[in-house]
Amino acid sequence: MAGEKAIFITGGASGIGQAVAKLFASRGWRVGLADVNAARLEATRAMLPADMATTHVMDVRNRDQWQGALAAFAEASGGRLDVLFNNAGIAVGGPFAQASDDEIDRIVGINLVGVINGARAAYPLLKATPGSALVNTASAAAIYGSSGLALYAAVKFGVRGFSEALDAEWALDGIKVRVVMPSFIDTPLLDSTVSGTNRTARESVQAAGLEFTPLEQVAEEIWSGIARDKVHVIIGKTARRLAFAARWMPKALRKEMRRGAIA
Repeated sequence: MAGEKAIFITGGASGIGQAVAKLFASRGWRVGLADVNAARLEATRAMLPADMATTHVMDVRNRDQWQGALAAFAEASGGRLDVLFNNAGIAVGGPFAQASDDEIDRIVGINLVGVINGARAAYPLLKATPGSALVNTASAAAIYGSSGLALYAAVKFGVRGFSEALDAEWALDGIKVRVVMPSFIDTPLLDSTVSGTNRTARESVQAAGLEFTPLEQVAEEIWSGIARDKVHVIIGKTARRLAFAARWMPKALRKEMRRGAIA
């Protein structure tokens, strides 16, 4: 129905994207699920109320696929796009000097260029929808760069800066912009092996004694973060502690990062 609010979610087949899809659909929103994994997309759609979601198999690095997916979603939503949730991403960890060219190109292409592509493609629909919002997923790694996460921090800082700039630029168009900076979350992203080790990213987080923020909490805080007049949506104990330390104890934080606590 054209009167329903509508959200388009990249990385919608699992993790944060799936949790946000479930929450928004439960509150009457039409959902567009986008991902490269067709099977997981259909599994996620099956979790939602009947006829509330469309699926779009796409690679966020491909501008033509962005145009096609958003056009198809606009047909289903009656031209509405209340929220674009730029959430697709991959994780790369380990010493920067050991990163491969492919790892560098993939994380920059998906985590940063993909976000830029999405914002650019969605702008006309967002501008035409009163009260709309662009929500970009960054990370606690965008608060302060961590040893062993140089590439991840680089792209997430890029997402943060891009979001802050558009928060100012798009205010004139009535488009809210939010950047989500969560702590560690137990999602498929953490299945990746840390370069130069036999450990997964999940095992590295656990070894450092850091907590995982529940997906349901992340989704709820994104929901409420859109309504609040703050560009930064900082989620989880680790992220909040990091933000506090970066502001008030930068020297101590620098020493901690040099010890490579979560590498």
